[in-house]
Amino acid sequence: MIEEIHYGILAVHIIVGFALVYLAMKAFKKTKYPPMALLAAGFALIVVGDTIIGDIVETFGESLVGEIIEEGIEIAGFIVLILAVKRS
Repeated sequence: MIEEIHYGILAVHIIVGFALVYLAMKAFKKTKYPPMALLAAGFALIVVGDTIIGDIVETFGESLVGEIIEEGIEIAGFIVLILAVKRS
């Protein structure tokens, strides 16, 4: 039961995360404002790092290398978001 709830929450997390990425890309296409593309890329890295890579690491057991990769991708996403905000 708990595992099904976990997967349900994970699915919602992915859907909401990629909805945010989609809306940012849609705004970039409409405005052609470069920081908006950076915003979309940053959100995508965070969603992929936190949700997808994080659950792959969790599925195959907690490994330090997997955790480092997951956190590295998330940090890269935050750096891209900072660049987007600074350039806007």
